Amino acid sequence: MPLSPEPRLPDVRVLDEDPDLAAGLRDDELGAATRAALARTHVLARGPWKPPRDASNGTTAIGLLVLDGLLMRTVEIGDRCATELLGDGDLLRPWERDPEDGSLPLRVSWTILEPTRVAVLDARFAAATAAWPALASALVGRALRRARWQAIFAALSHMNRVDERVLFAFWYFAERWGRVRPDGILVRLPVTHEQLGALVGARRPSVTTALSALGEIGLLQSVARGEWLLTPAARARVERLAPSRGALDTPRLVAA
Repeated sequence: MPLSPEPRLPDVRVLDEDPDLAAGLRDDELGAATRAALARTHVLARGPWKPPRDASNGTTAIGLLVLDGLLMRTVEIGDRCATELLGDGDLLRPWERDPEDGSLPLRVSWTILEPTRVAVLDARFAAATAAWPALASALVGRALRRARWQAIFAALSHMNRVDERVLFAFWYFAERWGRVRPDGILVRLPVTHEQLGALVGARRPSVTTALSALGEIGLLQSVARGEWLLTPAARARVERLAPSRGALDTPRLVAA
């Protein structure tokens, strides 16, 4: 499975790398499932990536599970595009071709933003873990989670104000990749203004203006290249823009 030019890494225990996948297993199943759920790993190098057409290794392959790293999938139709940002825990099947020869002239491309390590959940993995349906269910859940997140960004793209789209997008990114600091939530997001615009459905100049505006009112600050700080005031603004029946959920964050 020639996913990258780098040498293949050692096999890993997938449930050690991604413990959330084991949430549906009983205590007496966990040990055996962890030992059985072995997968090959590869590193995808930074830059444009074209998935090989033979990467499925047979129709029983489940997909590629992102263990760490960051990548983007972009769909272009004419001069418009939509982008999906993917990271730890996401399940990919890049050999499933979009209908590029269909009635809509579209183009699909992948970009590795940071070196990305993936577990290859191939036919061997599928056979070895068949005794634990809860694991298969968890992986299906990961695929559906991606669909839900894409729906969220589709809704964000219809918000009138670009600065509000950007603010909500960063709140989402904070839930996935944020780290708590005394002065707010640090979000590592190594994307260009143009790429961020593709995520929220806006042009690059509008995104640049929105980022400046959010900085001026103290909601979002650029602290280093590819790193942003959501200030405590950002939470209040999100709550005001999207009032809920209860308190706004705090993102599942990692302490710095």
